[in-house]
Amino acid sequence: MNRLILLMTLISGVFVQQSNAQQTVPAKFNVSLDKYYVLKNALAADKGPAAQQAAVALAAAVKDVPHKGFATDQQHMLWMKESAAIQQQLSLIAGSSDLKVQRKSFEQVSSSFVTLANALKLNNKAVFVQYCPMAKASWLNEVKDVQNPYYGSMMYDCGSVTSTLVKK
Repeated sequence: MNRLILLMTLISGVFVQQSNAQQTVPAKFNVSLDKYYVLKNALAADKGPAAQQAAVALAAAVKDVPHKGFATDQQHMLWMKESAAIQQQLSLIAGSSDLKVQRKSFEQVSSSFVTLANALKLNNKAVFVQYCPMAKASWLNEVKDVQNPYYGSMMYDCGSVTSTLVKK
């Protein structure tokens, strides 16, 4: 009888851990999305030092997303690929005070985040995918109004909303 109870406890513990991991992935992804917006807003406001700090915070948030708990192996593999690209570019942003360098690296960060947001569909708020024809690059925004991180104050509202990812 004691063995049966112990076995049932162990089995239920495994299911609880898997369930908690699946609940943690969306929450941690949304934390990283919020940190992404901080970086995007710093670049849109021409604040290089703030962008450096935001890149460090975003890198930590991306690293904090658990590797277990994605709904499918395909989602997990996509996360691994794109998060590695994000981390690489964030280290470049954090290591440079030059807005041009930061913005160029942010293009890849944004490309990866757009891919992840579209594929994972974990966002807990509406996300606006925006596009700058001058930079030929997209980014994610937490508001519908365009806030261009690629040109900042030079062309703050240049661009358009290309799609909206509804909250999940």
